Amino acid sequence: MNSRPPFLPMLIGTGFGSGFSPVAPGTAGALLAALIWFFLSFFLTGLTLLWVTVALILVFTVAGVWAADRLEPVWGEDPSRVVVDEMVGVWITLLAAPAGHIGYGLAAFVLFRLFDIFKPLGIRRMESLPGGIGVMMDDILSGIYGFILLIAVRWLAN
Repeated sequence: MNSRPPFLPMLIGTGFGSGFSPVAPGTAGALLAALIWFFLSFFLTGLTLLWVTVALILVFTVAGVWAADRLEPVWGEDPSRVVVDEMVGVWITLLAAPAGHIGYGLAAFVLFRLFDIFKPLGIRRMESLPGGIGVMMDDILSGIYGFILLIAVRWLAN
């Protein structure tokens, strides 16, 4: 195994370094993504934020698969430092939150992390997919489940 990963895959894979957190790197990556979403919500309309979030999901999903494929030979299978998958997952759940709404944004973060940690409903099976796809897919499915649950909560609240 090579001991030094290439810079760009490391930058992307570690969520701009948040994956190097000594405590709960996945939570650190998801928190960074949520903070990026909140920051953007102060400057963008709700519809624009929705489309920017979709773009972030698409770009970082592709970049995350690419980065994880390059980092696994150096750091091993599904390394904990790779948190771009958590970033994508929380952005998926945040699609169900109204722009800038702290309560729903926090709920999206918590729901995503719960699904990601406990991995119910087939989420764990996604990890068996090969390479970067497997790294990303369990968090994408966690994000989708969080999105569905948050949409249901919002619908029932109205």
